[in-house]
Amino acid sequence: MISPDIKQIKIGLVSCGIAAGGEAVYEKLVAAAGNIPVIKVGCLGHCYAEPLVEAVLNDGSSIFYGNVPGKDDAIENILALGEAGRFSVPEKRREKECVKVLAFAGRIDPTSFDDYVSGGGYDGLKKALAMPPEAVIEEVKLSGLRGRGGGGFSTGMKWSFLAAKDSTEKVIVCNADEGDPGAFMDRSLMESVPHQVLEGMLIAAYATRAAKLIIYCRAEYPMAIANLNIAIDQIKANKLNIIDGREIDIYIKEGAGAFVCGEETALIASLEGQRGMPRFRPPFPTDSGYMGKPTMINNVETFGNIPLILREGGAEFAKVGTEGGRGTKIFALAGDLEYPGLVEVPMGTTISEIVFDIGGADPEKVKAVQTGGPSGGCIPKAMFDTPVDYDSLRSLGAIMGSGGMIVIGNDRCMVETARYFLDFTHRESCGKCTFCRVGTTRMFEILERIVAGKGKVEDLDTLEELGNKIKAGSLCGLGQTAPNPVLATLRYYRDEYLEHVNDKSCRAAQCSALVDIVLDQSKCVKCKLCINSCPVEAVSADFVIDPDKCTRCNSCVDICPKHAIARIPKGENK
Repeated sequence: MISPDIKQIKIGLVSCGIAAGGEAVYEKLVAAAGNIPVIKVGCLGHCYAEPLVEAVLNDGSSIFYGNVPGKDDAIENILALGEAGRFSVPEKRREKECVKVLAFAGRIDPTSFDDYVSGGGYDGLKKALAMPPEAVIEEVKLSGLRGRGGGGFSTGMKWSFLAAKDSTEKVIVCNADEGDPGAFMDRSLMESVPHQVLEGMLIAAYATRAAKLIIYCRAEYPMAIANLNIAIDQIKANKLNIIDGREIDIYIKEGAGAFVCGEETALIASLEGQRGMPRFRPPFPTDSGYMGKPTMINNVETFGNIPLILREGGAEFAKVGTEGGRGTKIFALAGDLEYPGLVEVPMGTTISEIVFDIGGADPEKVKAVQTGGPSGGCIPKAMFDTPVDYDSLRSLGAIMGSGGMIVIGNDRCMVETARYFLDFTHRESCGKCTFCRVGTTRMFEILERIVAGKGKVEDLDTLEELGNKIKAGSLCGLGQTAPNPVLATLRYYRDEYLEHVNDKSCRAAQCSALVDIVLDQSKCVKCKLCINSCPVEAVSADFVIDPDKCTRCNSCVDICPKHAIARIPKGENK
C-alpha cells in the first residue's frame, strides 16, 4: 500500500549510489510508485548508507531509508512508510557538521536547471552583476577564502592578479583533476551540483573580465563530465554566459589521468596538447598561462564556495572557521572507520572530531590518519586534537591537500603504508626533475628492501636525507611533497622501521616476507580446503604448513571456514 502522505521520492544516483546498486532500486521504485514522482538526486555524503532513499512528505518533512536492497518487500516498505530500514544521521555528526557548500547536494536533480534556480541558485551571480567587478573581488577577499586545492593561497588575491591584466583574452581554468587515492570531494560536487561550480566560475569571469572558462576534468569521471555538459548547455540556453555584452566561452577538457597535471603549469601544458610537465615560474600563469594568455586556476571546491560568498556576503562567510582558514572544508573519509563518505565541517575542527565523532572510528583501534592524499603525511592518534587547517597540519609534517582523509587502523603497518603511497607518487613523476624522478625511485627501492626483510639501519638515515633533498630540489608540488609519508612515518613510527630492519618482523603481519603462516590444530576441522587451495603444496596431509614452501599468498587464510590459519609476525611462533 502506498501512503497518501508521500509527495515525492528521491534517490541518490551519482557514482556512489550507482555502485551500491541504486539503479535497481530506482527502477523498482518507478514501477511501484504509481503517480508519485521518483527523482534522481546527488550525493548526501552518507556513502556508507547507499542506496539512500528519501520519502518527502506533504508537510515538507522527510523520512530516509538507508542501504536499501533492490527487492520488492524493501520497496513496499518505503512506499508504506514502514519502520524497517529507516536511516538517521548519527547524532555526533549532526552536532559537528556545518553543511553550506554541500547544501544542494542530494537535494536536487543535478541535471535540472529549474531545481537549482528554485533553491537560490544563480542568486550569487545576479548579486555580483549588480556590483562593480572590483567590489566582487573585495567581497571574496573579505571572506578569507583560501584555495581548497591544497595550496591555500588567498582566492581573492589570485583573482586580483588576473583582473589587473590588460587583456581581452583572459582564461579561467577549473582544476577538476582530482587524483588523490581516497579523494572524491570534487567528483561529488560536479556530479551533484554542477551548476554551483559553474556559477562560481561565471562570477569569477565577471570579476576578472575573463573571456574563456575551461574545466580540466579527469576522464575517469564520466558522470561528472556528463552532468557538467548538461549544465553548460542550460547556461547557454538561458544566456547566463553573456556577461556585460560578452559571450563567455565554456567547455570541458578531459585529462588523461596524469597525477602531475594537478600542478597548474603541468595542467596548462596538457590543455595546450603538450605532455603534462611543470615549468619554472615566473612567469606565473596570471602573467602568461594557457596559450600565453593571462590564466587563473582554482579547484572545484573553491569555485563551489563562491556563490555562497556572494549570496551571504564575505563578512558573514568569514564568521565560520579560524583565523588561518575561513569557511568550511569538505573531507572525503575512507579507511578503517564505520561511516565513510563526505563530510563538511568548519575549518578548525579537530582531527579527533572528524575521525571519531563523525567517521565513527573506534578510538581503541585507530593508529593514525593520512591527510592530503599520497603526498600528505601520517598523523599519529596522539596528535588528533590538532585543528584541521593549512598551518596546523603543516607543522606536523602533513598537508591538508584537497581534503582526502584515510583512517589507518592498529592492524596496519606504517612502513608498508609509506611504501604504498610512495609506489604511487614515484610512478606519477613526470620525470623532468632528477630529484623527483631518481630520488623517489631510490626511496621506493629502499622501502621495498625493508618490507622484504633486507633493510639496514643505515637505510633510515638515507631515507631522511633523500626525502629532504627531494623536497628542496623538486620543481613542482608532486616532488616537493612526495617524501611526506615516509618522513612522517619515520618521525612518528621509527620503532616499526627498526623492527623491520633489526628483528626482521612486522608487528602488523602485513609485510609477507616478515610473517609466518600458522595453523591452529585445535580449531582445524580437517576440511582440506587449505590443502586444495594452496598453489605451492605448502600444507601437508597432516595439516602442517611448511614455512620454506609457503609464499604467504593468503589463500589458506582466506578460505579457512574456522579461521584456524593466521598470519603472525615472524618469530612469534617460537
